[in-house]
Amino acid sequence: MAIFLVQAGMSIRFALLAIFLMGVEYVVSRAMKRQVYDLSETLASLAISWTHILIRTAEVGLVALPFLFVHHLRLFTIEMNAASWVFLFFLSEFAYYWQHRAGHRIAFMWANHAVHHSATKLNLSAAVRLGWAANLSGSFLFLLPLVWIGFPPAAVLMMFGVGILYQFFIHADVPVRLGPLEWIFNTPMHHRIHHASNAACLDRNYGGVLIVFDRLFGTFAEAPAGETLVYGVCGARRSVNPVWIILREWVSLTRRILSAPDFIGAVRVLFGPPSLESRRSTPCPPILCHCGEK
Repeated sequence: MAIFLVQAGMSIRFALLAIFLMGVEYVVSRAMKRQVYDLSETLASLAISWTHILIRTAEVGLVALPFLFVHHLRLFTIEMNAASWVFLFFLSEFAYYWQHRAGHRIAFMWANHAVHHSATKLNLSAAVRLGWAANLSGSFLFLLPLVWIGFPPAAVLMMFGVGILYQFFIHADVPVRLGPLEWIFNTPMHHRIHHASNAACLDRNYGGVLIVFDRLFGTFAEAPAGETLVYGVCGARRSVNPVWIILREWVSLTRRILSAPDFIGAVRVLFGPPSLESRRSTPCPPILCHCGEK
């Protein structure tokens, strides 16, 4: 239980550091005469982020229970040494890839994850724009197999936290190439493709620290030639209201469920793709975002 409380405390401290780094990014971007930040959108992201931290802290006990229960049923007891930490890193990245992919392809998971994609400016403030219902949508379930194998819950959460920390930095507006490292690691150039709503960018580059699983499973993409990248969620007007940003996709999902012809249809909506629209061949206009399927 202590590791969950420590994690909450670390989240608050990191949030303060993140605000400082956002300030640095803003100053540098202005010095380079680039319009990277939108003040109202950034304030909305910060409001969402602080509430997210409070909610995650409040639900610590509920999240702890399944981890402790599965750990009690573990197949093995894995001692943490150099080799097991390396093994855990790759398994954690594998689990994160499928968690992230499910977050885009399963409607009730997308309802939470869409919050992160709602920012129309990609910068460090977009990294902390996270939905309030990550655990409710089942994201933590993807980590439980690692605990069931025999890794200590604290080690699993710590490794997952390292991946999340790394991902904060790949939201930075740093359009530089890193050469051969881009074959292995997720970079700001790769991640901006993931956030883009251009048709060629949808459902691409799910990786956390590594990009290798995208390459292995056919979800890797480079930036489409000759196109300006557009960010956000299609069909939704840009909003700076934190509550509406959080609830928008849940409202849309509820309407789709209520309009289903029967119970089976409602289940299909809940576990089906976020949208049944066909993908468009051109990017959305700036006021809209994320064309067609999410």
